[in-house]
Amino acid sequence: MSTDPGIRECIDAAADAVGSAWPLHSFVTANPLAGFEDRPFHEAVADAERVLGGDGYPSADVFRRAWESGRIDSEALRSRLDDHGYDADPEASLDRLAERTAAGRETAPETDRVDAVLTKWLAAFLDRGRATWSMPNRERGFYDAFRAVAPHDGEIPDGDALADLSDDPIDAIRDRLADYPVGQWRDIFQFQLAALPGWTGLIKRRAADGDDWQSAYPITLAGYLAIRLALATQFDAPVAPAEAPGCEADDADGDRVPLPELWLSAWEATYRTELVESVADASDSADDDGGRPDAQLVFCIDTRSEIIRRHVEATGDYETHGYAGFFGVPMRHDDYGSDVAVDACPPIVDPQHRIADRPVESADERDDYDRWHAAVDAATSAVHGLTENAATAFSFVESAGLGYGAALAARTLLPGRVADLLGSADERGPDEHGFCEPSIDHDPGVEGDLPTGLTLDEKVEYAATAFELMGWETFARLVVFTGHASRTANNPFDSSLDCGACAGNPGGPNARVLAAICNDDAVRAALRDRGIDVPDDTVFLAGEHNTTTDEVELYATDVPESHEADLERLRADLGTARVGAATERAEDMGADPDSGPRDVRRRAVDWAETRPEWGLAGNAGFVVGPRGLTDGLDLDGRAFLHSYDWTTDPDGDALEAILTGPLIVTQWINAQYYFATVDNAAYGSGSKVTQNPVGNVGVYQGNGGDLLTGLPLQSLMSADGEPYHQPLRLSTVVHAPTDRVTEVLADHEDVAGLLDDGWLSLTVVDPQRDDRAFHYDGGLEWTPASGRREAAVSEPESEPAVADD
Repeated sequence: MSTDPGIRECIDAAADAVGSAWPLHSFVTANPLAGFEDRPFHEAVADAERVLGGDGYPSADVFRRAWESGRIDSEALRSRLDDHGYDADPEASLDRLAERTAAGRETAPETDRVDAVLTKWLAAFLDRGRATWSMPNRERGFYDAFRAVAPHDGEIPDGDALADLSDDPIDAIRDRLADYPVGQWRDIFQFQLAALPGWTGLIKRRAADGDDWQSAYPITLAGYLAIRLALATQFDAPVAPAEAPGCEADDADGDRVPLPELWLSAWEATYRTELVESVADASDSADDDGGRPDAQLVFCIDTRSEIIRRHVEATGDYETHGYAGFFGVPMRHDDYGSDVAVDACPPIVDPQHRIADRPVESADERDDYDRWHAAVDAATSAVHGLTENAATAFSFVESAGLGYGAALAARTLLPGRVADLLGSADERGPDEHGFCEPSIDHDPGVEGDLPTGLTLDEKVEYAATAFELMGWETFARLVVFTGHASRTANNPFDSSLDCGACAGNPGGPNARVLAAICNDDAVRAALRDRGIDVPDDTVFLAGEHNTTTDEVELYATDVPESHEADLERLRADLGTARVGAATERAEDMGADPDSGPRDVRRRAVDWAETRPEWGLAGNAGFVVGPRGLTDGLDLDGRAFLHSYDWTTDPDGDALEAILTGPLIVTQWINAQYYFATVDNAAYGSGSKVTQNPVGNVGVYQGNGGDLLTGLPLQSLMSADGEPYHQPLRLSTVVHAPTDRVTEVLADHEDVAGLLDDGWLSLTVVDPQRDDRAFHYDGGLEWTPASGRREAAVSEPESEPAVADD
């Protein structure tokens, strides 16, 4: 058997062009051009266009609408055009932009036949329990399983030849490429892997992560490539890429920065200037009175939290804070009654602990919960059987009678009435949180790939990290860690609306773990030794924010009697906040504000609703600083908000953790929304109306083809050709000394590289320099930010006289 590391390394390098993909149940928003992040943005989108066939910039029509509506400042645009040698007239440059045509990625008919065979068998092999009949020999791996079925597939010419391939896929690849120069192999691998980027991305992620499905049914990029190259030979399809024509307008521009890059940067600068000036002005006037609030609520940094936080603060003396939604605990979670454990932490973080929800001995609710879910499982199995057996369908309808038909009709024709009857979007029945507790204590006697629970030192570290990152010195009587999740019906992309920091899973379990940690007396004693003094009357509890309806459920089964009045007042105020936030969201989706709360509930239970909520559409900014900088601002649900106080972080450790963790995750999210908006055919998944889920791993458009892993049109567009999501790269604003931020970037070349190459921007509002704003200009250099605020400020002689951004 071959052990040639050269081919494997070459395959891995070629696979960098294709982004990783996750199955639908844990949809993770990620940059589809992650493999191109090692080069400037405009070069990356050009390279991706040649390899993947997708456009990387908004169309001329999108730019025109943004300019005509005032979202692109004309002076900022003219300055950029003039500086780079273009006609400074926006109309003239728009005409030139309209002439741009993406090269696309044309495929030969023979290649389409290869794709059709491969996608059929990939769907069968990678199926996660959906198929009635499983593909034979899956336990032997995709390469061997495919060779076994190939002779029986009538669509493959001479399938016996595939059965006779070498037992080692590397040897099979070498045999197929014997007539090609070794120096061309990487281009061939990239060409073949990019032909079906969705399926390739799923294989790439699964092979790298080695999850339970991969262990049971292994698949590798080498095995996939060996089969693909063999099929290309059988169908006489192209093996190597042809020279692709570039964009005519860009070719004519030579080495100049492309025109759409200048329009995009002007659009971003217009948004960023307003955001920065608002933060800088608030920094001038921010004054923490040091008083103790009635309660503190910690929400995820998710943009949807910005809306509910505003409305919560308006109801009473409440503080809200932003923290990554996995609450700093990298865990694999076993939910009660679930057969599958999930990694409830960002994809850039490996889980370190296994935490299970375990019933408490005295819980009476457990029996109710078990009976409810047994009934739901039985009903689900019965309905699934209807789709497989026509005779069963007739007998089921006859025995179920009119009641079942009436229920179906009501759900279909009167979803609003159903929502009113349910009283909530949550149809799960009895809640496991009423009788389960997370098993947070370390159990050295349990074997497994991850340690069970947490040691005392680990608990203390997670609690201290949370408070240090958020800069806390005062604690209220009630502190609520509030995760978030979505509740929608019949939505293949429902996990895309859950917590991205929890890898597309609900954030409630993580919130419960951190609350349990902070209520531990031993943890509090150790925190005092570290200078974090939590008052004896502070009670931590967990909650979960339903982003579809803006309801906040509090998990408060053991709050002491002394705090019951505080809890009831908080619950009432959360109800008031929900009405305000839901009304705002509903209006944003075109509903009548007067029926806002009812409309968002209807959307949550309506199984024909293609847009239950907007998700993170609109995201454009990330603000790192104390809440005082933004608590008086309506940021329109477009900004991620992470709490941070530079005065409590003398060594910059907390800032470093934010810039190397949450900043990267938000950039992933932002890039996913950006690219799926500018070219949904290449980087999104088209309309939900014509999607078909496949194997519990993804969706097709129609009845086959590539696995589509990006966001659907309904998550991004108001109407055909009219994006609701404004496709802008992330603008980050940090409230901290400039030199401290520079030190972090100097120590982390990967973060600095993203900034240097234009994948996102960074502006610092420096509290040690009169709250003036400085824009990162690349190479660890800073430029005084432009705008009304800076116009009145004279620059010290020591600062470079460079052009404002």
